Amino acid sequence: MIYSFNLSWRLTKYITLNLMRKKEKFPFVLMMEPLFRCNLSCLGCGRIQEYKDILNKVLSVEECMDAARQAGAPIVSITGGEPLLHPEIKKIISNLIGEKFFVYLCTNGLLLEDFLDEIKPDHRLSIVVHLDGMSKTHDSITGRKNVFSKAIRGIRKAKKMNFAVRTNTTIYKNTDTEEISNLFGLLKEIRTDGIMVSPAFSYEVLSRDSFLSRKEINGVFKKIYENLNGSRLYNTPIYWEFLMGRRDLQCMPWANPTVNPKGWKSPCYLITDKHYTSYKEMLEGTGWDNYGVGKDPRCKNCMVHCGYEASSILGSINLTDLLRVVRWNITGRS
Repeated sequence: MIYSFNLSWRLTKYITLNLMRKKEKFPFVLMMEPLFRCNLSCLGCGRIQEYKDILNKVLSVEECMDAARQAGAPIVSITGGEPLLHPEIKKIISNLIGEKFFVYLCTNGLLLEDFLDEIKPDHRLSIVVHLDGMSKTHDSITGRKNVFSKAIRGIRKAKKMNFAVRTNTTIYKNTDTEEISNLFGLLKEIRTDGIMVSPAFSYEVLSRDSFLSRKEINGVFKKIYENLNGSRLYNTPIYWEFLMGRRDLQCMPWANPTVNPKGWKSPCYLITDKHYTSYKEMLEGTGWDNYGVGKDPRCKNCMVHCGYEASSILGSINLTDLLRVVRWNITGRS
């Protein structure tokens, strides 16, 4: 299964209860950034530039737990920055799992090999390693040599130790789709548990030359999809149809709320207009109708998963789509 039975059941129950209660907005995944500091300077990342004045600030263990409880989402994605640089990351993970949250620990892989000796596998924990191409390309994007080889060694070790391991790949304007096919072939060979793929978001603080327009995204993702060769994706098939221009989805930025040392980020993981002191204030204070394609120019070319995966799931209410998503989760095929 793409998602374990326990997680699938938890998500199904959670979504059903919220829909029965007629809740219009509820979180699917909490994006938790316990720190901004990183050991890389990647081409498409706007975080270090956006928060350069407070790079040394971190969320405490207590603040992380309070944020998870406020949001109540079943999944907490620990991102950053580089989470493994946080001095109490093990305790954050342990406490979240102890309160029955499913944890996706996102990392660039540089510190992963040593970190694996300090934690134990758990059915609620998935390690997510970011890889944007094969060795030469990935090292170029991250601005440092041997990042790819260290990440692959970390993945191999994690799989040997029975950790669930997933990967996350970002697609840019100059991405070679054949190289991406080769990367996915390698990840299939080393038996990773799922691959997430998403177009890059054109942060305002970065040059726009590296990012794809919507029309370009449609063409590139058609090529990638045609050459998957059995690779296990953990993007839903509905979201892939959206990426290929075969289906329209509406962004649901409230589904992946973001908390970091500055507060609750509004309106979404990618755009920052304001920070709030609580999840409730962020949810009620954000003018959600002001964002999205045709409303805010920053949203024009955005097709990133954090805005649209929830839409792809809630859009699977009709029987045909629902059965497709169920089959995809069980078999890995859409």
